[in-house]
Amino acid sequence: MKKIRMITITIIIVLVGVIATIYMNKPKLIDKSSASEVSDEESTSIDKSTESVIPDKDLTFAVLGDVHENIDSLQEAINDLYTINPNIDALVLNGDTVDQGNDEQYDSVKNTISKNKYLLPKTIIKNIGNHEFYNYDSGINSPEQVQTFINKYLEFSGEEKVYHDTWVNDYHFICLGSEDGNSETLDSVRAFISDDQQKWLKEKLGEKYQKGKPIFVFLHQHLNSGNKGWVGVEQSKQVRAILSQYPEVILFTSHTHSDLNSSSVMLNQPFTMIHTGAVSYTIIPDENSESGIRREPYIKGLYIEVDGNKVVVKGRDIKEKQWIFTQEVSKE
Repeated sequence: MKKIRMITITIIIVLVGVIATIYMNKPKLIDKSSASEVSDEESTSIDKSTESVIPDKDLTFAVLGDVHENIDSLQEAINDLYTINPNIDALVLNGDTVDQGNDEQYDSVKNTISKNKYLLPKTIIKNIGNHEFYNYDSGINSPEQVQTFINKYLEFSGEEKVYHDTWVNDYHFICLGSEDGNSETLDSVRAFISDDQQKWLKEKLGEKYQKGKPIFVFLHQHLNSGNKGWVGVEQSKQVRAILSQYPEVILFTSHTHSDLNSSSVMLNQPFTMIHTGAVSYTIIPDENSESGIRREPYIKGLYIEVDGNKVVVKGRDIKEKQWIFTQEVSKE
């Protein structure tokens, strides 16, 4: 009996040791004890074997435009960016993060950000677009309704105005934003950049200016290009003139839902203009379609690495987990 008892105890000890060894060597992406709110159903699992070797850069950040409260696509983008670089410094949501500026959609996006806080950088910059002024059940906004939409955006973004700035790793991030939308004084797609905001922009561009050092500017709507395309900014000519004083500026715009490709980067304007692509859907010209276009559920965005004054912009097909283009920008 003693021998049987000893053998049984020995077997139990061996089994406990094996189980403990397996548990301790199990790969852990997130410390579940401190991130209990992230469930397997709420966050897609991440294959760490596909992670890139993270270069040592002065700054890394991503820009996502036109989420339109598409939570599934936003989650896929969050997961992909974490796989690319789990130590990314900042994420910019460049407007139309919601499809309508109501509490339900803002709460939906806020909950997604909260549930993924261990996959996201601490710095998340939230810009305003034109859909932040939308309520599909209402008509044209009154001045009071415009201010209500602005207040909801400000609560979501944590900002004091629709235009704001911050510094990340000693690089300047300047966000412009429309002060009106879908109203008696402005249509539903254009941005209105007031004289006060233009004056503020001039001041911010000169703040701690260093020749050759990139200045990152974000605006949901695109600047107009002559007579081609549709109008994005009411004061496009004035804003372009201000930015043109600083060739170091890199302006990121979204809004058009155009496909993301190498032509999305426009150099020497004299500043640089970059279209961000869209998270929710992409509009593709299609002569066989009755409307001349079709919508594709692509998920696309930008990943940026900065080393000194050199900026490398990478277009990303998030759904296919592939790079679309790589473009270096430098004004040295």
